[in-house]
Amino acid sequence: MCGIVAYVGGQTAQDILLDGLTRLEYRGYDSAGLAVLGPAGIERARSVGKIARLREAVERKPLGGTTGIGHTRWATHGAPTEDNAHPHVDCTGKIALVHNGIIENHRVLRDELSAEGHEFRSETDSEVLVHLV
Repeated sequence: MCGIVAYVGGQTAQDILLDGLTRLEYRGYDSAGLAVLGPAGIERARSVGKIARLREAVERKPLGGTTGIGHTRWATHGAPTEDNAHPHVDCTGKIALVHNGIIENHRVLRDELSAEGHEFRSETDSEVLVHLV
């Protein structure tokens, strides 16, 4: 079980996403993260544990932008680590993705994508999706 929240609007996305994730924290407490589209492209903040730790990370390094996605994770593939926390990005850093569910054939897909030159940064099944896009 995971919690997913998104925002597109005129306000700073990080604060709205953090509030949404706080309300969804019961759906996942292993790790959490945000991806916000700002002037410099996609910026991410991820942390292990409760949303309060993610909030602290964002206070240290705010994410500018008015569009973003957030995720709170209950791990099914890969340990609860910052690398395994969502959102995941593709090799170019231009696509960010969060996912709730299990990808049964993720090992086959990962092997195929790795053979094509994709570099994976996590142990999760979900990361294969962003590379497929």
